[in-house]
Amino acid sequence: MAAEGCEEMSGGNGELEESPAMEASPVAPPSEMLEENGSATVAPEAPLGPDTASLSEPPAAGGEPGGFPADFERMWKAAHDNPQDFTSWTDLLQYCEQEGHFAASRQALQAFLVRYPLCYGYWKKFADLERRSGDNSKAEEVCIQGLQAIPLSVDLWIHYINLLLGTLDMNLPESPTRIRSVFEDAVAAAGLDFHSDRLWDLYVEWEKEHGNMRNAAAVLDRVLTVPTQLYSTHYDKFKEHLNSHPPKDILSSEEYEELRASCRQSQKAERAEQAQEVEEERPPGEEEPATPEGTDTEELMQKIREQVLLCRYKVYQDNEEEVRNRWNFEDAIKRPYFHVKPLDRHQLRAWHSYLDWEISELNRDTKEANQDPNQPESEVKPTSQDAPEVTEAAKSDYRVRILFERCLIACALYEEFWTRYIQYLEPQSVDEARAVYRRACEVHLVNKPNIHMQWATFEEKHGDLPAARQVLESLEKNMPGLAVVRLRRAALERRAGQLDQSEALLVEAVGESKEKPMLHAFYSIKLARLLLKLGRDPSRARRVLQDALEISPENDKLHLNLLEMEVSGDPWASSEAVHDCVTRALAAPLAPHTKILLSQRGLQFAEDYSNSIQSVLSVYDEHQKLLKELGGTKREAENGDEDPEKLAKTEDSSAVAVSAQAPPTIPHVPITTPPPNMMGTDMSAQSGYGGYSSWYQQPQYGGYGYHNTWNYNQGYYPPS
Repeated sequence: MAAEGCEEMSGGNGELEESPAMEASPVAPPSEMLEENGSATVAPEAPLGPDTASLSEPPAAGGEPGGFPADFERMWKAAHDNPQDFTSWTDLLQYCEQEGHFAASRQALQAFLVRYPLCYGYWKKFADLERRSGDNSKAEEVCIQGLQAIPLSVDLWIHYINLLLGTLDMNLPESPTRIRSVFEDAVAAAGLDFHSDRLWDLYVEWEKEHGNMRNAAAVLDRVLTVPTQLYSTHYDKFKEHLNSHPPKDILSSEEYEELRASCRQSQKAERAEQAQEVEEERPPGEEEPATPEGTDTEELMQKIREQVLLCRYKVYQDNEEEVRNRWNFEDAIKRPYFHVKPLDRHQLRAWHSYLDWEISELNRDTKEANQDPNQPESEVKPTSQDAPEVTEAAKSDYRVRILFERCLIACALYEEFWTRYIQYLEPQSVDEARAVYRRACEVHLVNKPNIHMQWATFEEKHGDLPAARQVLESLEKNMPGLAVVRLRRAALERRAGQLDQSEALLVEAVGESKEKPMLHAFYSIKLARLLLKLGRDPSRARRVLQDALEISPENDKLHLNLLEMEVSGDPWASSEAVHDCVTRALAAPLAPHTKILLSQRGLQFAEDYSNSIQSVLSVYDEHQKLLKELGGTKREAENGDEDPEKLAKTEDSSAVAVSAQAPPTIPHVPITTPPPNMMGTDMSAQSGYGGYSSWYQQPQYGGYGYHNTWNYNQGYYPPS
């Protein structure tokens, strides 16, 4: 069932929906493509999609005698409990199809297609289901919904057209007009797809069946410029069509009259030359047979056909070059349709390479449109001379967009391609880039927080703060507990000048995370920094950290931040607070090296700001006492507690080679010990107060603080 729903898209044709409400097609073709064949295409009206809120509830058991099948509610619940499980959905749909239950099948298809709108096969099943129930108008609505979701789906366009051909009364004058309008919509939306040949062929054959030979030739003319997989067959069909009908019946009146006049003039010149030769041989008094004016001979028709084919052959050759350029890229794409199974690296690289090439072609066309190759780069041609070239650049831009949309069918679950498409669109149209964000975040990447946060940043950058707030609020509601999202919300309010709201968000986060000590400490530190740095309220900041320490006394980051806040305050008023902070930390269940680090910080503060030597010596003595209690074990571990015999052997063997080695350097000394004795120094000076002034600034102590200790950018949930 899953294969039928996704892999049935044989050409990989499909697109992405704008939103659950089925917005308009995201790719707008250039005006010259819309207005060919004498009429502008009009996108089909998009009926509202199914109500996603109602689909989250089990369906009522009404609508058919006997209610829903026995296992329906169980399978429905399994699919809704885990909506990302594609297999649960396909099992549910297969079960409903086997049971032949109309109401259950409709309910299941509606819910499934809201979450997986790129599966063409299920749109087709849904339309067929409605048609079998006798509701043709509902079947048309389903097709239109599907085409709004995947306007590049050639298969779905053909299914929709066949549905209309089977239900409309073709004897009514408006029916052919409507069919032709749908064909125009189809080729405007999906006609540039590399695998769109079947759609063009159906359009041509339909025009022929209704006797519109000139319209059929016009459609063939258009497809001759489109690089498709079966490009050569279109040229053959054009030649056959031209040779099977008089040129007057298939060419436009302007082209026919122009070619007729040109060929008649050429024919007259040839006849005049021939007449001069025959005149010499004609008997005296005999005149040349008169040819009636305005008569088109078969010879003239043949000359017109030759001129038409000569012109089309040049177009065909240009198109063949375009196909040749794209062939290897198209051949490398093995799965152009949507599926939840991941793509391999080669497929992802193939899409990136194809996009790189198509964009480079656009850049080349744009440069040629704005610059004469024979002029220096600084000399730009006047705008009036750029008009023909700008059209080529617009077509190249449209091809890039079509390729992106094709890519986002096969790679709909990969953020990198959505982000790349947005980066391409944003310089051209903020609204179009916003629409792509909406499609990605509301349909395909609902549970991918990164792209939602990128969307919020995009809205804030472009001045739409309410939209940015809404994006982040929706993300947090859908995926509660992400610390980075709450921080983004707080930062957004702070940048918007709403400091009170920013503080309120962090206060709320602190209150809600008391059951998770690590997360609670994280939010408490953020809130304390906000209160201290921006709120200028150190007392509240201190109280926040102290309250957090009541819950997590073993959290070294809380102690470090509280100590840092105290030592950065007024030195005359902070000495007692610093001492209390260090005392609290030494009494807490912290690791020995953390206690030593905090004690050293207190000692440094006393050295830098104390107003009496007695207080400095008091802190120094306490620190030395701590080193003896906690540092002795560490020194033994670092120095090693090796077997004496091993040590003696090592010393004996090293003594032999010591003369050949470089002079020994001073070994690394742990931070918990004073520096080693130096030759010519007073030993008493090393053991006294003055000896600590150099070692407390060693490199390992210079790293005080917590640089990237939380790493919340590398994961969304802080460790618990």
